[in-house]
Amino acid sequence: MVIDITIVSVALPSIQSDLGGSLAALQWIIIGYTVTFGAFQQAAGSLSDRLGRRAMFMSGIALFTLSSLACGVAPNALTLDLARGVQGVGAAFVLANAMPLIAQVYEGQARNMAIAVWGTTLGACGAVAPVIGGLLVDLTQWRYLFLINVPIGAIALFLCRTRLPADPPRTSLAGIDWTGAGLLVLTLGVINFGLTRGEDQGWGSAATLAQLGVGVVLLAGFLVLERRVQAPTLDLSLFRVPTFVAATLIAFFSRFATVGGSVYYILYFQSARGLSPLQNGLLMMAIFAPQLGMGLVAGKLQAKYSPSHIIAAGFGILAIGGLAMAWSFDRDTAIWAALPGLLLWGVGGGLAGSPSMSLAVNVVPKQRAGMASGAINSLFMFGAGAGAAIFGILFRDRISDRAGGEPVLAGADHDEIVSAAAQGDISRALEHVPDAVTGQVRRTLETAVSDGASNVMTWAAIICVGTAAVALTLVRKKDLLTGAPEPEKTPDKAEPEPA
Repeated sequence: MVIDITIVSVALPSIQSDLGGSLAALQWIIIGYTVTFGAFQQAAGSLSDRLGRRAMFMSGIALFTLSSLACGVAPNALTLDLARGVQGVGAAFVLANAMPLIAQVYEGQARNMAIAVWGTTLGACGAVAPVIGGLLVDLTQWRYLFLINVPIGAIALFLCRTRLPADPPRTSLAGIDWTGAGLLVLTLGVINFGLTRGEDQGWGSAATLAQLGVGVVLLAGFLVLERRVQAPTLDLSLFRVPTFVAATLIAFFSRFATVGGSVYYILYFQSARGLSPLQNGLLMMAIFAPQLGMGLVAGKLQAKYSPSHIIAAGFGILAIGGLAMAWSFDRDTAIWAALPGLLLWGVGGGLAGSPSMSLAVNVVPKQRAGMASGAINSLFMFGAGAGAAIFGILFRDRISDRAGGEPVLAGADHDEIVSAAAQGDISRALEHVPDAVTGQVRRTLETAVSDGASNVMTWAAIICVGTAAVALTLVRKKDLLTGAPEPEKTPDKAEPEPA
């Protein structure tokens, strides 16, 4: 489900060739999934506390599987767009209930290890999406990007029926905050849509400002409503617990730095260094492999050390990795110079990831784990969108500054050239310059993209340092209801030796 966020991007040319449709219709293949996936997270998590986690989890898998089938057999772009939106809803119901299910079954260090296995896989999936997507498109056709989910979903449903614990008796539906849940879905949907479309519409455009403005107004209305209802979709009193506040901030800024930054170092490798999507995906294994291994190490470390120290250490390593990448992003430097930074990025992400995910469900009773999980997952999506947006502005500004220093690029087509380069399409940017200077302009734009990516990773490193500080100052062991380091066993008093 995480892979499906980005796996489709490598297949867009094939999809357009097969189904036709406008550029806007193609963009909705990604936007529709992302918006609904983010919008339904909190509502799905909170409702599962009342309706049953097993039922909601299985419903999500069924919906995701059926909509994947619909995507795979879609006869036109509109059908594919609609099916992708439904697929995002199913994914939200699954992801929002996965961690609460783990929290329901496991306690203490066993819970930490279970979340480490799940969370590490979740966090590393984005790195392998380009590899899987590239292989499937090269070896088969784009429809198998979706059809491969059908047998996986069927197996998952079988395992759910045979392995998952039964839900407790369902409570009355009368007290559920349906209005709050619906308003929150609308709020998150509008804000996610604004963040997703901001780059294409322009961050200062009337459309983007209106979308984000409406989202803020809806959010304010939701917060007012939640203070008045008896059983809120999101209990605002949770934010009085410093460790829960830390969990939300860490969730937001971790994805801001890691997912937001990944967009631009991938653009660097593809645009400035000329790697294919498959080659780029294989290079990303330098992040995936250590992230997977260190996530499991982090789970074991939680048996002895405070999560605040583990999380802070992870973000400290992320910061060093980000700075190492920023230094290596130069078109005149060997591409392998980026490997140390990529490896450190994976080590730090794995070390910080699983204890960060555990925090929210470890500070609430089991009965409210869905609400806590939904909040964290929503902020993961928000952080990723906000990071891509803010870093996009920094990236584009650096490219614009570099391009402004090139006399041939100072003409009327400057904005079009900068826009194409910022989207990683230097070939399209070169269409706006005379043939005699394309080689010179290409070098300038490749250098500009390198500088832009370096600037982004420098800021990502700064954000990682700030996130480490949040973990050290706000995460308190006394707030953890479960999952804290196991108390050391005191030795039994020695028996007096016989006379």
